[in-house]
Amino acid sequence: MSDFVFDDAELTAEIAQSTLDEALNGADDGELFIERGISEALTFDDGRLKSASFDTNRGFGLRCVAGETSGFAQSTELTPAALTRAARAVVMAKDGHDCTMSPAPARTNRALYPDVDPVESPIFGDKVGLLQEIDAYCRALDPRVVQVSVTLSGTRKAVSILRAGGARYDDVRPLVRLNIQITTEKNGRRESGYAGAGGRAGYEKFIDTDHWQSLAKEALRGALVNLDAVAAPAGQMDVVLGAGWPGVLLHEAIGHGLEGDFIRKGTSAFSGMLGQRVAAPGVTIVDDGTLPGLRGSLTIDDEGTPTKRTTLIEDGILKGFMQDRMNARLLGVEETGNGRRESFAHAPMPRMTNTFMLGGKAEPGEIVADLKDGIYATNFGGGQVDITSGKFVFQCTEAYRVKNGQVGEPLKGVTLIGDGPTVLTQIRHVGNDMALDPGIGVCGKAGQGVPVGVGQPTVYVESMTVGGSAV
Repeated sequence: MSDFVFDDAELTAEIAQSTLDEALNGADDGELFIERGISEALTFDDGRLKSASFDTNRGFGLRCVAGETSGFAQSTELTPAALTRAARAVVMAKDGHDCTMSPAPARTNRALYPDVDPVESPIFGDKVGLLQEIDAYCRALDPRVVQVSVTLSGTRKAVSILRAGGARYDDVRPLVRLNIQITTEKNGRRESGYAGAGGRAGYEKFIDTDHWQSLAKEALRGALVNLDAVAAPAGQMDVVLGAGWPGVLLHEAIGHGLEGDFIRKGTSAFSGMLGQRVAAPGVTIVDDGTLPGLRGSLTIDDEGTPTKRTTLIEDGILKGFMQDRMNARLLGVEETGNGRRESFAHAPMPRMTNTFMLGGKAEPGEIVADLKDGIYATNFGGGQVDITSGKFVFQCTEAYRVKNGQVGEPLKGVTLIGDGPTVLTQIRHVGNDMALDPGIGVCGKAGQGVPVGVGQPTVYVESMTVGGSAV
């Protein structure tokens, strides 16, 4: 019978299991994580196919955990010799520890995404033709379009997690994404707009004509809005955050502080606050890795634990944290299926999946109408966050001046400055229009990047620091 992990490898399942059992004897936890992946990315830029990449990767990561100590080794060679060398390195984590092996994760029969290979279908030529068609369509939308960049990317990762005693957990994870960026020019001024979408599926949904044309029109809309943007003001202002992707601000400024490693080490702004009010009434935030097909979803995490829906903040009260196995064990709580890693070459750590604020009761239009003098921010770019304090600086890629409840001119160069714990307490209204992002999120932590989802309804935040700039 074919075995996707060990096919064409010198290492066999029997040798791998016996080596693993010996290495983890006397440890608290650990696993052998084996991955086989294939990926592609095609970029059509400046009217031509500018780049096309195709990659395959295969390897293992071996981890041994004793107390708070973790030994980790990885290799791209699936051979008995490589695994033996890795085992000799990681067993040093057990020195001086008296350990008892933690029970293996519970199993699940669910599947949150199909076993498909986006790289295989459509064929390469059809993908290039699609990008060319999208490029031509975008250029024909408006005479002010001067540049178009379109990227199509897809991956298929097959992983197997072996644990001491013979437990094995398999998962096949597809992931695709389509990005469109349009640059427009007027009176010598150039501005860009962006739209993208993706998820854990094949390409079919995302390369549907109606779907990609809607993305193209959205990218153009953003570019044209920015052409008319004026210099942003600066100072303390009330801010309304739009629904969907603006949830990335909460993801960064608040979400990381609710991950179990920062909580256990006492380095989070939320350490020691479980059960206390940390947000305004009506604010409920969850992390949910069980939503079918979403970018941040996983049938099992990278330790083999089924993902779940974890309530982090409920009606303003801090209720829980996101845990991997090691931090959950050390804190004496249950793991939540948030142990994630970028690849076999990285050790797992607590990470978000799909993190979002639930909807409230207020109508979005009424929320904006209540803004007497402030900013309406509907799209975001990058930002920086300090986990310990929760302080952040975020750039808005689309924002508007609002006076007396009326949305006015678009603004250029808006930055929002504050700290997550304070922002949570300054939320005045929560809209009834909760939306998730379209599948474009990537989260970085300790040098590792993983796909995530974010979301929120329209939210009114009182007295944020707004940094402005000249056009």
